[in-house]
Amino acid sequence: MPKLKTHRGAAKRFKISAKGKVIINHCNKSHILTKKDRKRKRRLRQHDVAFAGDAKVIKRLLPYV
Repeated sequence: MPKLKTHRGAAKRFKISAKGKVIINHCNKSHILTKKDRKRKRRLRQHDVAFAGDAKVIKRLLPYV
C-alpha cells in the first residue's frame, strides 16, 4: 500500500494532543481588533478542542501525526 500524503494546510492549522484530541486555534483575531473587547481577544488567544465530527475529518487529513 502506498504512503499517504499529509494535507499540508491542515498540518499548519491543527495539532494532535498526547491523548489524541485535535487542538485548534480560534478565528477572528487577526484584524479589526479595535471593536472587540479585551476579554474577547484574550479568550481568542487560547487553544480549543475540535468537535468530535470535525476531529474525525481532521485526523484523516493528518495520517502520521
